[in-house]
Amino acid sequence: MKKNKILFVEDEKALRDTLREVLESNKFKVETAADGEAALSLLNKNKYNLVLLDIILPKKNGLDVLEELDELNKNTPVILLTNLSGSSNVQKALDLGARNYLVKSEYSLDEIVDRVKEVIE
Repeated sequence: MKKNKILFVEDEKALRDTLREVLESNKFKVETAADGEAALSLLNKNKYNLVLLDIILPKKNGLDVLEELDELNKNTPVILLTNLSGSSNVQKALDLGARNYLVKSEYSLDEIVDRVKEVIE
């Protein structure tokens, strides 16, 4: 069975590394990016089954990343993983095509994995 490939875009290294390990232990192939420019570089070269995307990022924010998705990943599901709840940025991201958003402080790692599985399946 082919592994689902996820791009996780998060500038906080501890969370990026921890969630990557949890996702990989759940049989996902995970690539990471620490900023919006690195994310776009990866998105322009690789096809993903899902993108987990923070909004507040260095270099280019998550909204910029969503706006600049090319044809390769234009229809790839995006879940926002952010500390911003109920903000206009979250609504704008949903308007730009993000499927859902999760507030980091409100979800355990296992719950995030469950959401990822729901969206991919």
